[in-house]
Order: sequence, then C-alpha cells, then structure tokens
Amino acid sequence: MRSIVRGVVIVLCVFVAFNASAQKKKKDVTQFVDPFIGTGGHGHTYPGAVAPFGMVQLSPDTRLEGWDSVSGYHYTDSLVYGFSHTHLSGTGIADLCDVLFMPTTGQPQLKNTDYRSGFKKKNEDASPGYYATKLDKYNIDVELTATTRVGVHKYDYNGAPNGNIIIDLQHRDEVLDSWIEVVNDHEIRGFRRSKSWATDQHLYFYAKFSKPFKTYGIALNDQVQQGQNKVLGKNIKMYITFDDPGTVISKVGISSVSAEGALKNLDTEMPDFDFKKVLKATKFAWNEELSKIQVEGGAPPLAQQKQANSIYNPYGYRVPVPKKKQMEVPDMGKLKQIMFYTALYHCMVAPSIYNDVDGQYRGLDQKIHTANGFNYYTAFSLWDTYRAENPLLNLIDRKRTSDFIKTFLAVYEQGGLLPIWPLATTETYCMVGNHSIPVIVDAYAKGIRDFNAEEAFTAMKAAVNRNQFGLDNYRETGAVNADVEHESVSKTLDYAFDDWCIAQMAKMLNKPQDYAEYIKRAQYWKNVHNNQNGFMQARDNGGWYTPFEPTEINNNYTEGNAWQYSFLVPQDLEGLIKSLGGKAGFETKLDELFSTNAPLSGRQQDDVTGLVGQYAHGNEPSHHIAYLYNFTDAPDKTQYYVNKILREQYSAKPDGLSGNEDCGQMSAWYVMSSLGIYNIAPGQQQYQIGTPQFEKMVINLENGKKFTISNPGATVGRGNFYVQGMNLNKKPYNKLYINYEDVEKGGDFEVFTGRLANKLFMQELEKPTSKITDDLIVPNPYIISGTKTFKQSITVEIACADSLAKIYYTLDGTTPTENSTPYTKPIAIMVNTTVKAIAVKDGKSSFVDKAEFTKIRGDIKLTLINKYLPNYSAQGDETLINGIHGTANWRLGNWQGYQNKDLEAIIDMGQVKPVKQVSIGTLQDARSWIIFPPKVEYWISDDGKNYKLAATVNTKVDVKDLTVQTQEFTAQINKKARYIKLIAKQYGALPEWHESKGSPSYIFADEITVE
Repeated sequence: MRSIVRGVVIVLCVFVAFNASAQKKKKDVTQFVDPFIGTGGHGHTYPGAVAPFGMVQLSPDTRLEGWDSVSGYHYTDSLVYGFSHTHLSGTGIADLCDVLFMPTTGQPQLKNTDYRSGFKKKNEDASPGYYATKLDKYNIDVELTATTRVGVHKYDYNGAPNGNIIIDLQHRDEVLDSWIEVVNDHEIRGFRRSKSWATDQHLYFYAKFSKPFKTYGIALNDQVQQGQNKVLGKNIKMYITFDDPGTVISKVGISSVSAEGALKNLDTEMPDFDFKKVLKATKFAWNEELSKIQVEGGAPPLAQQKQANSIYNPYGYRVPVPKKKQMEVPDMGKLKQIMFYTALYHCMVAPSIYNDVDGQYRGLDQKIHTANGFNYYTAFSLWDTYRAENPLLNLIDRKRTSDFIKTFLAVYEQGGLLPIWPLATTETYCMVGNHSIPVIVDAYAKGIRDFNAEEAFTAMKAAVNRNQFGLDNYRETGAVNADVEHESVSKTLDYAFDDWCIAQMAKMLNKPQDYAEYIKRAQYWKNVHNNQNGFMQARDNGGWYTPFEPTEINNNYTEGNAWQYSFLVPQDLEGLIKSLGGKAGFETKLDELFSTNAPLSGRQQDDVTGLVGQYAHGNEPSHHIAYLYNFTDAPDKTQYYVNKILREQYSAKPDGLSGNEDCGQMSAWYVMSSLGIYNIAPGQQQYQIGTPQFEKMVINLENGKKFTISNPGATVGRGNFYVQGMNLNKKPYNKLYINYEDVEKGGDFEVFTGRLANKLFMQELEKPTSKITDDLIVPNPYIISGTKTFKQSITVEIACADSLAKIYYTLDGTTPTENSTPYTKPIAIMVNTTVKAIAVKDGKSSFVDKAEFTKIRGDIKLTLINKYLPNYSAQGDETLINGIHGTANWRLGNWQGYQNKDLEAIIDMGQVKPVKQVSIGTLQDARSWIIFPPKVEYWISDDGKNYKLAATVNTKVDVKDLTVQTQEFTAQINKKARYIKLIAKQYGALPEWHESKGSPSYIFADEITVE
C-alpha cells in the first residue's frame, strides 16, 4: 500500500507544481536547449527523450560499432536501427541501448540490416524530453517522450494498411539471458540480462499499446516459434502487427528489479496514453530544473552586431568580411544562451535514477534493496564530475546531492567500498582515485549534511586503505611506483587529493589524529615531483622513469602526459609554486603549457583532445589549470585563457564539444566558467573568479535566496573579458576569489570588464589560498643511475627535492637510519647491489627509497634484426637479456612490443658452447591486441651465416583466451652452437570476433634465457 501511495503522491506533486508554475508564467528556457550539440565529433551524447536524471533515456540508435558509437547515435549517420530505452551521456566506453523498438510496414523483418531505415537530418527535431524523426523507408513519423521511468513512443503510420513494431532484445551488447512474453493483445513484458561494460545488467520491461495488435511472432535465433506466447533464450526478437494502425502509442516502463516493478513504474507515471500531457509535464520539469540559473544578454544587440559589418565572435575578436561575401550575422547572444542552457541540460541527464517508484532497486551485490527516503542513482562518472559537475549541483540541487551521497553509502553498506564508476549493478573500477570522497566532503563543507557523516568518514578511510590499484604501495612508500603499478603518477596525485579531502572531513568532525595522518598523505605529490625539471614524473627503481619526454602519453599517466598532470595539486598549489621556484617560475611553467608548439607523442589516446599548447580541454585533468594564474602576479591570464577555451572548445554545433561530455563534466566547466566562478579544489570554500559571460545571471538557491552575477560589459563591447573592477552588494570587492558563504547568503556580484588587461587593478587584489602548513613531510630522496643493469661498474647519485635534508644510505639491503652512511658523493656499483636511502630534516624522515642494480652476463651479445616499437622499449636494446622478468601487468613497462614484423633476434655466445635449452617469455592480452606468437623457431649456427632449424615451439593458448597471462616458449636443444637465432611469428590481423578486427596484433616479449 505504501508504494501505491508514494506513486500517487509523486504524480500529484508534479501536477500541483505544474499548475502553480503555470500561474507564474516562468520564462521557457527549454527553447535554448539543443540536444544535438555533442552528438557529433567525439562528444558521445544522444539526442533522445529523457526526463531530468531519468532512468529512461529513449533515443535513436544509428551506430553499433566503433568508439563514436558509445551513445548509440552519431550526428553524421543516416540510418537508424530503432529506438532503445537506455543510453550513456558522453562516456568513453559503450554500453546500454537496451530493448530496441522499431516501427515498420510490410512483411516483418527480424535482422537489423533488413528492418533499419534511412532518415534525413531535416526531419529530425529534438528538445528537452522530446525527439522526432521520419523513417524514409516506411514513411513513418516517430515521436518520443519520457517520464522518469517510462519511455513513450508515438508512431504515425501515415495511412499504411498495416504496421509492425519490431522488438529486438539481442540489439547492442552480449545477451546472457532474456525472455519475452505476450500478456494480451495490448501488453508485452520481458527481460534482458546482458554483459558489456556493466558485466551483469538486469533490465525488465513492461509495454502497453494504445491499440490491440492483431498478430505477433516471437523468434528464437531469428526463427519464429509458432504458437508460443513466451520464449526464452539469448537471441530473442519479436514483431507485433496492427491492422489499419493510424497512430499507435507505445509506453514502456523499465526496472532493474522485476517485470512487476516495471509495470508499477508504468502505471504510476503514465496511467493513460496521453502523449501530449506527458510531453508537457516533462518539458515543465525541465524548465524547472534549467531555470535554477537564469541568464540574460551575452552579446551586443543584434542590430549593433550587424552594424559592425563583421563576423562577430562574442569572446573578443572580429573578422572583417568583404562586401561581396557579406553574410547574415547570427544572433550571438542567443547562440551563447543556447550553448549555456544546453550545457546545463547535459549536467542534468546523468547520473540516472535507478530505483522503482516503490524505492526498490538492484544493488551492486545483485540483491534487491529499498531506498528509504531517497532516490538511488547509477552511472556516476566521478573521476570526471567531482571537478565541476558536482560542485555545480552543490549550488543548485542540494537535495539531489544528498541522495547521491546516500547512494554512495548504500553501495558501501552492501559491498564495503564507496563507488568509483558504478553502472547498473557493476562497479566498473573505471579511471583512478576514489572520487566519491571529494563529492561527499565538498557537500558536507557546504552544509549538505542530511546523511550519516560518521559512516561516510569510515567509508572514506576504508576506500583509501584497501590493497588495490597501488594503494598499498602508496601507503608504504609515499608514492605509487611505476615498477609496481601502471598509471602511477596519476594515481599518486589523485590519491593525495582524496587524502586531503579526508583530512578536511576529519577537521570538520574534530578528529585531530585522523587529520594529522591524512594531511601528511595529502603531500605525497611531492614524491613524484621532479624538482630537476619541474614535472610530475614516475618513480622507477628508486629514481625517475627514463627516458622522459613531457609530451609523451604512456602508461605512467591516465589519459594524459606529464604536462597535463604537473599542475594537479589543487590542495597545495602554494607548495607546488615553491617547488617551481616561486610565482614567477610557476607563471612561466603555465605559459609554456599553453604556448608550446610541441605535439603530443607516445601512444595514441583519443581522449586527449582540445589542445591549447599541451593543455587538453577534451579531458578532465586539465580543467582547473587556466584558473591557476590567479595564484601568480598575472591573473589576467586566467581571464584570457578561460575566454579562449570558451571560444575555441565549445560551439552551438553538433561537434560543439572538444571531447567526451563525460556525464556532464565538460558542460559543467562551461556553466561554471560562464558564471565567472570555478572551484578548483572541491572541499574548500573558495571559487576562483574568471569572467562572467552574460550581462545578468541569477542563481536561484534552494534556501530561497538569489545570487546575481552581472557583467554589463558583455553587452557593450565585443572583447570585454578583462576584469576592471568588482562590487559585492554594491561595495568594492578586492579578492580574486569569492567564498561559498557569500554566494549562499545571496546578493549581487558585479564584475566590470574591458578590452585591455587592467594589471594594476588585478595586482591589488587578494589572492586565493591553497597551502598545506601542518605536519609537513620530507620528500623522498631519488637515486639517479640511468640504468638498472650493467656489465661494467656504474656510479649512482642520490638527491632530494628539499636541499636542506640530509641523506643516509645503505648498500647491503638493510633499512637506513641516521646512523647509516651519510651521502656525500657518487657511489660506485660493481656487483649486484640494493641501494636504500632516506632523507632526514628536523628529526623527520622520508620513506625509504630503494633501487636494485643487476650485473648482467658479459659473455653474450644480443642483436635485434627487427627493432622494437619505441612506445614499448622497456629498458632498451638489452631488455631481452637483462635478467629482469616482466609480470602479467605489461603496463609496468618491462615488455618489448613488436608489430607488423616478426620478433627476430640473434644471441652470440662468443664461442661454440653446448646449449641445453633456450626459451623466451611472451605475454597475451587479447583485448589490448597483444597475442602470443603462434610459434617460435630456434635456429643454431657455428659461424653466424649458416643456420639450421633446431626446434619449433607452438603456443599452448588460444587467441580467444582473454585472460591476461604469460607463456614461456621453451625448446630443448642439446646441441653445440655459438649463435642462436630466435624467430617469434606474428599472429597477424586480429580475428573477426575481435572488436578491432583486422588491426595488426602485437608480440610482447621479455627475457631470453639460454642454458
């Protein structure tokens, strides 16, 4: 009974609010939303119908394969397969697109290449909660809308004598189990369990139709099962056929819990077939959400723009147009509003409500739970959204943020871990860090406290103290080391920021011991900051990972390089500035980042886009960097680069996003930057001041107050983005930041702008703070050698970023103390040696730094006939005989990679010797294109010219085995020889079943062993 009442209350609240709002005649800002923005390029958004944060995302599916098929739709496509009920917004990995409906005419077809249809862009239309198109093949007009949990289809068959609806449960990803059942001639229900990014997703659906269907057929493996009203299997499709269909409304409720839950969602949220009423209510809901921020102006009046006789750009420059080529001048103020409100819209389509109307949901433990007093959500892209999306919602959607945190705690209660990147019933573990932590801490710091803070604090500590993804190495050594865990630099920096957030929570909860522990850990960024070159650099064998090129994208960084990660210390920027020699050095480093002409190097990384120098706006680690000039003596450069990014990286076109939308983060950056305020470190209270982009912006706060930001210069001049003066509540304002409490209290913040930088005014402003002063650590020393292996003696040096620290070391493997040998000069290494060192200052010691040096055989020589790939070089030319064996985690860099050519190498032993056996280590990770060689041939020779085949060893592992594993190709030789030639054969093009079929595979090899 409770669930029924709850559903009725929801419906009544919607219509009461609707009627009240109708009386207010609130401005319709949905007119400024263009859902097609982001559907081109690599934005990966979808144009379909969705309610705010809705469980259902009803959208066309036009593309099934490739990276740009992630959302199921790409603007450049002209064929549509149908309309499915779930979609991801702007992610870099594909999933969902569940339960496809496709209206057709004529004889029903069940293969997607047969039932798909062409469509034209001119016939497409989309707005919040609405999508429409025309199927050219069938002359069917399609309209879609949605409630939170129900997708509504309207098909106009335009006088066709009969019409079909194809329902395809095999569509998109791998089906683990499915069934469909005809309940009666108006109703169908079904189930789909699938495996993709979410490895075990359950989706139930219940569909009702406005007209009875005359016939139907359910197919198993594309064969219609005669006389069956329910069929189970992995390839289930069906058709229903209407006589004289006219217009048919299909309404589809979905649920992760049960078919009964889907029916309850359906009947509660759409008890009738009134398409227009649902569309109107959903549009109203969108207008309510979008009106939380109201903007006006943004550019000079259109008449003034036309008078300028130029192509107008609202961000600061114009291009004169010859008279013969003059074109219609667009209304740039309106375009900016379209860009703004579309960005705000994209901030509100994810994450998605996941519980039914009665509160039930399927948890990550695959059990059914009930959300009491909150909505449970899924699809949290936290590595992305903690930066701007969640801080934005802390301002304008605090109740929903509270529900997010209650969702996090429910996940923790059910599985012992806060969410990282949860999707449906799967923790995908995508990306690095534990960024539910800054979301919780930022909310708590800003007064959102309607959750169990003690439980949250316990959960945060549990997340960072588990032994996974290098966290144990991080705690033991003060950094994640590259020879232990891949993406070590990014993980160290993200973990340090998460620890800083925990320290802030400990301070707010009055836990001094916890604060002391985590504020120390928040400084571990210092252990990957190379003070010799000013970059964040991986630690490897006690020293720095070499060779080092700051533009190189490699496995030491998550979707980026040293340039993009060397400023990721939002919790201690003043410490970073000090490490770079002061504000001038920091400004110079920022200048070089934005102005360098050096191209990206290293492996291909599609996510690293939107480049300004080496700044990459298309990926999130760069998003705060333009605001860091506020910490220098040139804050006007923040205004310059923020405007440059707004101008160049966003547009009102389908390809108007420079990278993946990432569940709202790319758009949230635009929204916050357009407001002229940006929080670079969630968990603290300062918003950096940039340049407001509109004449007037009103933030309608949940406490009933309004915070108004104005920039009159936005409608006066074309290039007015340099700050000339500021007032807060009609009083002069002299800070480069504004505190959250000033926003929360409501008020008026006026920013006056002009065309030229007012350096004198800017220098007088109080700078923001970002500094750790408590429990300062001593940075780890680093051991400089240039090699891990040697044949002759080598020398090593030891240094520390803190020049006042003293260094002590041992060479016998024991742990150094202040009683150990003090370091005063380079150390000679002549035998296998373990060097351990510490740095000590004021009685405080760093962690122990450790390096191992191995003397390799000098009696053999390796010649590589085919060169390894530069991106997978390991330790260079002698990697295959250096005595260091790689592990199954090939991203640690101990493997050499070969592509397109066989691995062919010759071992010269100096003289003829008896050879008992020879082997080579290889690795297979089929998903990453790394395949075991089908066979390895061993040839022997006395003179290096005439070779005889001594042995052939075939692989024991099938290419379809997706387990990441190593294999030794060992051959018994038992003959004398001086030379051994090894040929590891390439597998060649990836097989048909592979998602990258036809691409050339790799051989990854490590140690050649000769006995």
